[in-house]
Amino acid sequence: MTGPVVGVVQLLLVVAGAPLLVGVMRQLRARMEGRIGAGVGQPWRDVRKLLAKEAIAPRGTGPVFRFAPLVLVATTLVVTMATPLVAVDPPLGLFADLFAVVALLTLGTVALALAGLDTGTAFGGMGASREMTIIALVEPTLLVAILALSVRVGSTDLGAIVSSTLHEPALVVSPVSLLAAVALTVVIIAETGRLPVDNPSTHLELTMVHEAMVLEYAGPDLALVELASAMRLTVFLGLLVNLFAPWGIATDPHPAALAVAVVVFALKVLAVGGLLAVGEVFMAKLRLFRVPELLAGSFLLAVLAVAASFFLA
Repeated sequence: MTGPVVGVVQLLLVVAGAPLLVGVMRQLRARMEGRIGAGVGQPWRDVRKLLAKEAIAPRGTGPVFRFAPLVLVATTLVVTMATPLVAVDPPLGLFADLFAVVALLTLGTVALALAGLDTGTAFGGMGASREMTIIALVEPTLLVAILALSVRVGSTDLGAIVSSTLHEPALVVSPVSLLAAVALTVVIIAETGRLPVDNPSTHLELTMVHEAMVLEYAGPDLALVELASAMRLTVFLGLLVNLFAPWGIATDPHPAALAVAVVVFALKVLAVGGLLAVGEVFMAKLRLFRVPELLAGSFLLAVLAVAASFFLA
């Protein structure tokens, strides 16, 4: 029963905590900007309000538009079960491989981009085109950055990579880890649509990327999209902290160890999310044509991390 218990814990933690993480980040940013803010629980209130509304689909849209939110949520839930968040051995060990996790995340993004195209609107097509441009640079960087960490382990299993760092703390300050951490941080910012790549709170047509693809969604469909976006942010931040600071993660199925791991995971993710929110206060959105330069730089760092992993092995 170890796997199911860990799986339920991770699912409840991510599904229930993801909107709260977004709420904390919004509230922290509001306070730093001199605003009162809507409160930490506002994202959950928004989801509850949207779920109570009627589902509406634009005229002319097909199954792609209707099923994209479900695909996005489903792939995120599978990744949640396959990623070592509170325990070294995730419940879905079959999908704990680096390539499987990246493929699932990409599948959700592609489904949402196809939904933007399915609407037939100018903004949906624009957002989908921009998203595909970003993803074409983000996904290779994500693969190469974590691949640099897998070289010293000899496996692309995420649990094995986390275990190696847990048992050899000196690896955290190695050149390989530092280069990969910077590259992965830039990837997470781009993948989750945060500043300076995208502004999650904007509705300015000429600058938005993610919001342009979901403009036509309403009601429960929009609730699923918003919830999945918050969950993806939580999973990405959880993967970041556990790859480079895995202390506190449970190495055995004891209930006390799992309880401590849940608390430590929540604190680490909140801390990283808070730093991300604080950084956004002092950042301006990059011009769209400058984003590939930033992502190309992160890919170069990931390649250097792979090279260093072989030279320093």
